Amino acid sequence: MSESLLDVRDLRVSFRTDVGEVPAVKGVSWQLRKGESLALVGESGSGKSVSAMSVLQLLPYPRAWHPSGSIRFSGEELMGAPGPLIRAIRGGRIGTIFQEPMTSLNPLHTVEKQIGETLRIHKRLVGKAARERMLELLELVRLPDPGRALRAFPHELSGGQRQRVMIAMALANDPELLIADEPTTALDVTVQARILELIKDLQERFHMALLLISHDLNVVRHMADRICVMRYGEVVETGGTEALFQQPRHPYTRLLIEAEPSGRPHPAGGGEPVLHAADIRVHFPIRAGLLRRVRQTVRAVDGVSFQVAPGETLGIVGESGSGKTTLAQAVLRLQRAQGRIVFLGEDISRLPTRLLRPKRKAMQVVFQDPFGSLSPRMSVEQIVAEGLLVHEPAMGDEERRAAIAQALTEVGLEPAIMARFPHELSGGQRQRIAVARALVLKPRLMVLDEPTSALDRSVQAQLVELLREIQHRHQLAYLFISHDLKVVRALAHRIIVMKDGKIVEQGDAEAVYTAPREAYTRELLEAALL
Repeated sequence: MSESLLDVRDLRVSFRTDVGEVPAVKGVSWQLRKGESLALVGESGSGKSVSAMSVLQLLPYPRAWHPSGSIRFSGEELMGAPGPLIRAIRGGRIGTIFQEPMTSLNPLHTVEKQIGETLRIHKRLVGKAARERMLELLELVRLPDPGRALRAFPHELSGGQRQRVMIAMALANDPELLIADEPTTALDVTVQARILELIKDLQERFHMALLLISHDLNVVRHMADRICVMRYGEVVETGGTEALFQQPRHPYTRLLIEAEPSGRPHPAGGGEPVLHAADIRVHFPIRAGLLRRVRQTVRAVDGVSFQVAPGETLGIVGESGSGKTTLAQAVLRLQRAQGRIVFLGEDISRLPTRLLRPKRKAMQVVFQDPFGSLSPRMSVEQIVAEGLLVHEPAMGDEERRAAIAQALTEVGLEPAIMARFPHELSGGQRQRIAVARALVLKPRLMVLDEPTSALDRSVQAQLVELLREIQHRHQLAYLFISHDLKVVRALAHRIIVMKDGKIVEQGDAEAVYTAPREAYTRELLEAALL
């Protein structure tokens, strides 16, 4: 048996709040051996990330504190260790990959400056030696054209490329332990599969230990040797990965394993299309070359046509950069485009803004990140009321409050939640509020842009069921954009598969899933199954 590298004993974490002390982790213990992969799994609020971030003392101290506990790394106590020791270990002997690289990387600095900083601090590498090491790292994480990537800013890279940069930074100083906190949540299925394969390959090559934090059990099964299941700040079950999947002992573990979006949507209502898009094109002119004199065109959406009927869900799938979100923005007239857009029988393609604005009440959007799309300074009541104030200015206060209460009830929330703010709610509750904000205006079309990707599997399943019921009750037309093909299958009647701005395959959802015609579609489906 390998020697223990990380030993966590009786770890407790509490947060000081306005209403008193809130315990987040309640006496958990686990060990990680050299070269081993351990996954901490559980839903949001289970304490898995708080436990992992305690290792490097990355919690918001002094608001967070440890009533008890011991964290020993290679036999050295980290709990209460002096700042210089912790700083030497962070990014040095322990590397970290965070969930969202766009918020973890500094948008004002190039990749070269950000990787160079960690090399300078921990390895004292500067100049030519540092650059050679950076190029070596970017080649190691299989980033195409490392020289160009070093000069790039984070916003100039794709999501998968940014995550590879994060991995390169984590590996820069040859760590003994790699902590990966939801490293693939925001990525497309094909990119996710490549990133997971890369992490596993690098772990085996350098004999690193891996501490993986995830709510996605498909990822965990593919990556971990052992699993530690957490709920409400406690460890409820620990065991080898295959044994735990084959014979889970705790009811909560069984719930997590079985919590997959399932079922099929209600039959579509039929009738005249709510939305008919014909030959939609979105082209962006750019300048390239050394002196930026070469004119080129990026064809983000290139001749796409579709329609969606009342009570029907059209799933739009594809990797990042395929054009699916740009297409949705185009048909909502949020992005300048060419082509014909017929909404509720009227051509709105060239409609002036003053005539288009009243029609926006009938076309609503639910975004990917519920925390980012809700104002932290507004209460739930204010958030849901915002659209009513714009589109129903004559509505009285009592009538408006009743409409808000009805919308909240319809998405499974108590009206009493109106006085609360987004940070006081779970991810699932925040996304339900986003749905209520759209639903309160009684729309005919809802664009759902990755509405479940930031949520736990069990919460995803609940939200999918909620969306199905709302659609059936109101005969709403959905455009459902997602890279999660399991969620799409549970919600969509028809699917279009996009690549490089074009539709490469389309048809009935079950037909596309069971007998895909195109190699690209088969690649997406295989990646979804890991």
